[in-house]
Amino acid sequence: MGIENRGAVLVTGASTGIGAACALHLDTLGFRVFAGVRKESDGAALKAEASERLSTIFLDVTDAASIESAKNTIIKSIGDIGLAGLVNNAGISINAPLEFLPIDLLRKQFEVNVIGQIAVTQVFMDMIRAANGRIVIIGSISGRLSIPMGGPYCASKFAIEALTDSLRMELRPWGIQVSLIQPGAIATPIWKKSLAAGGQLLASLPPKMMELYSPLIQKVTNGARNSAKGAVPAQRVADAVAHALTAPK
Repeated sequence: MGIENRGAVLVTGASTGIGAACALHLDTLGFRVFAGVRKESDGAALKAEASERLSTIFLDVTDAASIESAKNTIIKSIGDIGLAGLVNNAGISINAPLEFLPIDLLRKQFEVNVIGQIAVTQVFMDMIRAANGRIVIIGSISGRLSIPMGGPYCASKFAIEALTDSLRMELRPWGIQVSLIQPGAIATPIWKKSLAAGGQLLASLPPKMMELYSPLIQKVTNGARNSAKGAVPAQRVADAVAHALTAPK
């Protein structure tokens, strides 16, 4: 099916993992994909695998100017036809014992995973309404069940689940569908990144933290590695996103 039948869609956090899989899959389905990235190298790698329809745009969901710039770029490309879909995928994972977690990192977790998603939605809402488009938000199974050491990430996913439910009810009068995808363990670079970043974060915390939490940290780390081994391909999420954007109901 061609682009004229599918319309335009924006995917945030499309550099790697779930976002990249979604951007590439939607591209193959005939959507005019705008893939939000934060590095030129990531954008080049993505375009190398896509059709000429896919465009990469610089997008930092925590920066209001970046979001507005991305919107202006898309409008220049497609005019006033609006967006058939917005896939809010950008996210990070911060993990540490809450007793020692730096508060600025807790704020960062929510800025990216929660506030950034709503900020992007607000800016692009008129384009979504213009095309009677749909909104898809990537949550997580961690938005239903919290785990030790995962408080910041789980809390952000609990929060985005609540906001998605409210948004769905608020936009119902206009027939704008809002879907929440809740993946479990997905085979993406986030596992390696999270383990590496988590190790660096824990090493920067006071020695007393390791004295108190060392046994728990080891158990959680082992559990994360085991989960990574059983992770399913990101394409499974891309399929779910495509369904949310195209299914009659």
